[in-house]
Amino acid sequence: MSKIGKKPIEIPNGVTVKIEGDSIFVKGPKGELTKPLVKGSEVIIEGNLIRLSPKGEDNSAKWGLQRALIANMVIGVTNGFNKILEFQGIGYKANAKEGGLELGLGFSHPVTISAVEGIMFSVEKNSIKISGLDKELVGKVAAEIRSKRPPEPYKGSGIRYKNEIIKKKAGKKAVAAG
Repeated sequence: MSKIGKKPIEIPNGVTVKIEGDSIFVKGPKGELTKPLVKGSEVIIEGNLIRLSPKGEDNSAKWGLQRALIANMVIGVTNGFNKILEFQGIGYKANAKEGGLELGLGFSHPVTISAVEGIMFSVEKNSIKISGLDKELVGKVAAEIRSKRPPEPYKGSGIRYKNEIIKKKAGKKAVAAG
């Protein structure tokens, strides 16, 4: 049995949750999200609480997943999600534009990340802030940006998540002539 699935989700004031067919709709002060329901779990809305229960014995694995997805939707429409990426290196720069994000990462050409609906970029000095309502989409866009120039292990230059620790390798050492 899922320990996470047993916990009810509290619906804050100003947020409405409704289930139509095989989809769940969550609307709040920041926006609206829609996701399909995972088969094998039953969602019950009682006042300001959402309770989940598995349908059958073999579907208990998906029960906790469904609860986490709905909880992330509720948090997304009330507070939103963000990830911060930091870039380090000579000549590395970023510009947030209307069509997306333009990165100068030491290549002979600028790298362009096109804007995804529901995602906003902001750039300050050497950091990029990615924010949006959908936790999964924010993480996917952040991972895509990081993959353009991952941190290298010798100097540490590249794009990394804020507070990510990169293990640096020792370079070649000069061997004493004997």
